[in-house]
Amino acid sequence: MRQEIKGNCPACGEEVDYIYETEHIPYFSDILIITCSCPLCGYRFSDVQSLTSNEPVRYEFRVEYEEDLMVRVVRSTQGQIIIPELGVEISPGPACDGFISNVEGILMRIDKVLDGAVIDGDEEQRKNAFELKEKMALIGCGQFPITLIIIDPMGNSLIDSPRVKKETYTPDQTTC
Repeated sequence: MRQEIKGNCPACGEEVDYIYETEHIPYFSDILIITCSCPLCGYRFSDVQSLTSNEPVRYEFRVEYEEDLMVRVVRSTQGQIIIPELGVEISPGPACDGFISNVEGILMRIDKVLDGAVIDGDEEQRKNAFELKEKMALIGCGQFPITLIIIDPMGNSLIDSPRVKKETYTPDQTTC
């Protein structure tokens, strides 16, 4: 089902279309995808919400091969992403968007943040950003394996691979 609802852009007030679309992800659940893009100011919003309730979950996926970059990832607004080998931890906050992507898309999001550190950071931040970017380039070649962890207390996130380790998450567990 797809429905478009007119509304105002929260950034500039321009009239925009909010698109609500449902999709079924096999072995997961039905989800609602909400998107909006303002042609005037460039504001973008996206969210993914599960239409079912689930147990708190922790996914762990070892990214070792180039084809692992194509593994589908659903991250809800409550999902936390951790990549210990890179020292990356993305925690949900008030402006957190849910998304459907793949492992490569998550790495691209991280790379954009690193680009900001390269441009606006001090000398130490730029050095660290360049080092992380070098490691990330090796991931795509299968020369730097990483572990992608997603923790979701609402159980609405997913890493869709037969090799994923999935377990019920309890808040007193350590993250890595």
